[in-house]
Amino acid sequence: MGVFTRFRDIVNSNINAMLDRAEDPEKLINLMIREMEDTLVEIKASCASLIASTKKIERQVEESERRAKLWESRAALAVSRGKDDLAREALMEKRRYAEAVAALQHESEDHRALVDQYQKDIHHLEEKLRGAKEKQRLLVQRHIHARKKRRAEEEIRRMDGSEALFKFEELENRIDRMEAEADLVNFGKKPDLDTEFENLVVDEDIEKDLQMLKSSLKKQEGL
Repeated sequence: MGVFTRFRDIVNSNINAMLDRAEDPEKLINLMIREMEDTLVEIKASCASLIASTKKIERQVEESERRAKLWESRAALAVSRGKDDLAREALMEKRRYAEAVAALQHESEDHRALVDQYQKDIHHLEEKLRGAKEKQRLLVQRHIHARKKRRAEEEIRRMDGSEALFKFEELENRIDRMEAEADLVNFGKKPDLDTEFENLVVDEDIEKDLQMLKSSLKKQEGL
């Protein structure tokens, strides 16, 4: 497939439609980008070669114009010396170079038109390549998101399994047993002597508060 055939196929392609039909969109977009980049390199190389050729032709035009003027001046010199035959030959050389100038200028114009078309093609292909790379970026992001989502769903399904629930219940029961054992550590244990005296002091204070409250209530009733 030639570079221009590939270029037309790429420029005329509908990337979105191709990706929708593809079994592996990410792989397809990678292949398309590689093809675009290769085609772009070839078009730029061809354009550069054509530009160099155009400059060469323009130099040939300048040289032919210089030679035509030279033979014109020689023809004038021959006429001034009365050598008409020599003047005729000089004029024939001038005409030959003038015709070469015309042909070279026409070729140069064709080259410039081709260079202009190349540059337009390069611009179109670069636009297409930027769009493809943006699609590639979005596809990669979607792929990463889908992969993470799948892992999360697999983890959720794994945790929902009976074995996981059984382990969780077993752990919960073990904690319950540990808490019960902790509560039983001091169950039925006789308080020490200091604690008993502290409790007596507290009981006496409460009794005093209670008697004061009763006395206050009796006084209020007597009033």
